[in-house]
Amino acid sequence: MDQPAASAVNKNADDDAGALAAVEQHHAGMLKRLSALTATLVRAVRTGDAVAEHDAHEVLVEWCETELVPHALAEEGPLYSGPRNLPQGKLLVEGMLAEHQVIVGLVEDLRGSTGVDAAVAAGSIRNIFALHLDKENRLLMPFIVASPELSLARAVEGLHELVGETHVHQHGTGHGGSV
Repeated sequence: MDQPAASAVNKNADDDAGALAAVEQHHAGMLKRLSALTATLVRAVRTGDAVAEHDAHEVLVEWCETELVPHALAEEGPLYSGPRNLPQGKLLVEGMLAEHQVIVGLVEDLRGSTGVDAAVAAGSIRNIFALHLDKENRLLMPFIVASPELSLARAVEGLHELVGETHVHQHGTGHGGSV
């Protein structure tokens, strides 16, 4: 049964390379935005500006709820399921899933905190997310690209949470897929 599934994958190196570049670019943009939002909150806390802190906290929590957590949940399906089903990828994916739980927990901590506690939670989210993205970019996605039975392009096809809106529309319209 494993053999037919492996031969059923229609893998295209150019599509996988494009998907890899799109995911890495999307990751870089997410980390840049998270770093900026975190810095804004930390600055407001340091200066004791309660109004700026409230606003920065609100914007950061909203971004985490609408961008960060949906991104993590989107990864858990098509991006993680293939490598998780292979002995060589199972432990890496299990670790990545554990990091998702930590990130979601930290977002909950951030939501209910103020002042220094909020700044610490924000910095922790940023640091864990940076480490997580590094593992995805350097370990998980290259593993998917190198595995003959997996296709990164197919795993992220149509998922704007993983590759950004621009790549979804370019990729989706080029292959006749729905967006």
